[in-house]
Amino acid sequence: MKKIEAIIKPFKLDEVKEALHEVGLQGLTVTEAKGFGRQKGHTELYRGAEYVVDFLPKVKIELVIDDGLVERAVEAIQQAAHTGRIGDGKIFISPVEEAIRIRTGEKGNDAI
Repeated sequence: MKKIEAIIKPFKLDEVKEALHEVGLQGLTVTEAKGFGRQKGHTELYRGAEYVVDFLPKVKIELVIDDGLVERAVEAIQQAAHTGRIGDGKIFISPVEEAIRIRTGEKGNDAI
């Protein structure tokens, strides 16, 4: 099993969710996040004063899936989240040692 974490632009969430659903993934966790990478934030004007917005709004998607679906899931996220502009996001893939469904006690792939 692998855990995929993807940091994407908030307005791309629905497209990514639909793309993952088409791949056959049923569950994911979404968290609102703030951060910056190479884009380093930007400046804005508010009531005539200029200020720097260091942390930009992002969405973090987390899902744990069977090893056989990882490539298709990553491809779906890449295609759906892509805008071609700086700040499109990142995808991280980590091994998952064990998964347990609390309600039934199922373990491993049965739990996901």
